[in-house]
Amino acid sequence: MSGIFDRNNQDSALFIGGSRVSGQEVRSQNVMAAQSIANVIKTSLGPVGLDKMLVDDVGEVTISNDGATILQLLEVEHPAGKILVKLAQQQDTEVGDGTTSVVIIAAELLRRANELIKSHIHPATVIAGYRLACKEANRFIADQMAQRVEKLGTEALVNVAMTTISSKILGTYGTFFAQMAVDALQAVRTQDARGKARYPVAAVNVLKVKGASARESSYFTGYALYRPFTGAAMKRAVTNPKIAVIDFDITKTRMKLGVNIVIDNPESLEAIRKREADISTERVRLLLDAGVTAVFSTRGIDDMYVKMFAEAGAVTVTRVPKDDARRIARGCGASVLTTLANLDGDESVDVSALGSAELVEQVRLSDDDVVVLRGAREQHASTVILRGANDYMLDEMERSFHDSLCAVKRVLESGSVVPGGGAVETALDIYLESFATTLGSREQLAIVEFANALLAIPKQLSVNAAKDSIELIAKLRAYHAAAQNASADSPRSHLKHYGLDLLEGTLRDNVKAGVLEPAMSKIKMLKSATEAAINILRIDDMIKLLPEQQPEDPHAHM
Repeated sequence: MSGIFDRNNQDSALFIGGSRVSGQEVRSQNVMAAQSIANVIKTSLGPVGLDKMLVDDVGEVTISNDGATILQLLEVEHPAGKILVKLAQQQDTEVGDGTTSVVIIAAELLRRANELIKSHIHPATVIAGYRLACKEANRFIADQMAQRVEKLGTEALVNVAMTTISSKILGTYGTFFAQMAVDALQAVRTQDARGKARYPVAAVNVLKVKGASARESSYFTGYALYRPFTGAAMKRAVTNPKIAVIDFDITKTRMKLGVNIVIDNPESLEAIRKREADISTERVRLLLDAGVTAVFSTRGIDDMYVKMFAEAGAVTVTRVPKDDARRIARGCGASVLTTLANLDGDESVDVSALGSAELVEQVRLSDDDVVVLRGAREQHASTVILRGANDYMLDEMERSFHDSLCAVKRVLESGSVVPGGGAVETALDIYLESFATTLGSREQLAIVEFANALLAIPKQLSVNAAKDSIELIAKLRAYHAAAQNASADSPRSHLKHYGLDLLEGTLRDNVKAGVLEPAMSKIKMLKSATEAAINILRIDDMIKLLPEQQPEDPHAHM
């Protein structure tokens, strides 16, 4: 009778056609899947991390050491593994950096939680301990580790960007790209409705141009479009242009499909053809009469109408990608016009839908012509032109530069940074271990394991740099223990800034060395990793349905 209630840990058949895995078996499977995902990307962590080459089913090659990019290209089938892939993508979207670290910490938290559960600690106790540890860790970072950027000076922004790209392809170029990222982002500063400063990364346009070396990359204020002016007879530059962004063709109008016109006079046919050409001619005149001197179209413009614009001193750009068209419209205060029709059934141009800027010009870049829009009315834009040897290099450069932009944006908006090089994780390990001793409940065990899991980051950093991780981590823990036991005015209190120097294999004050990260990045990383680990820990049953079998076609053999 007792066998009825016995929970079998092996796959058991279901009446509905599927399999069921329960209890410790499903937890072990989930932990193994998470560990496998972390093992793929952990060697890419840090300034001396290695790259991964991924080849998809059609032979497209991607070379990167960005955690989110690597995991996105992997075809992960296990449900728990998919959670970690989504976790890396979320970290990349919200923060832009720390995608590899967040997966490593989540996998380590899961592994240690699984060991506790094997020791007969209930999952609910482990989850409660993890939540409490995460809350305390975030409070400790904000109160003890975070430093205001104002105290460190403007160099802190360059150092944050430098720390982010040090582990990527741009890290070998010193502060060249770090300074470029800071300048490009500060040029697009705006204010929201509450008067708070905002730095939209989308306003920084990145163009990739093959040829030349990476050091010949450049930056300028303005929005660049990888398209030339449509006509060779057009001006090379227009000052104070009135801009129209349109989403319709300016071509010879043709009858819609299915429309039949029966005529009995050849002159009527000629009149129809003339009217077809005149409809678009009238639209061009409406735009020119409204004062439009620059037209950005997502579609095409026929040569006869390009000639009309050129004779009137206006410039046109065709086949503009829709994302670029929306950015241009938003920046210069225009609206994307999908039609010129008004409520009266006629056609007219609404002047309020037009935008303005200081200059539209065409410049020569390598072997291509690029249209540049400068001094947009509503939102300033900046453009970075990346130069590189081939497409693989340019793609990785763009990913690296985007990560540095996101990191600088977080620092500019939050205003606080923390030392890098494993300093925060080691300080949290010491603090949480001492905090756990103040608790008299079973959560103490989970908090200690949470603290030890954080050491996975400095350990992996030193292993990737081919250094002795055991000795370095032991010294680093001793430094942070001394800092936390010292008084605020003691010289030892500055030891909390110490982290790893992976090139020399020693310890150093990373605040003075300029190894800084956004405080928000660390806080988001801990919250996201903890929530992902808890979500997977809560699973104690997995039911997988088998795909429905299609009935065999009796005529298939014929």
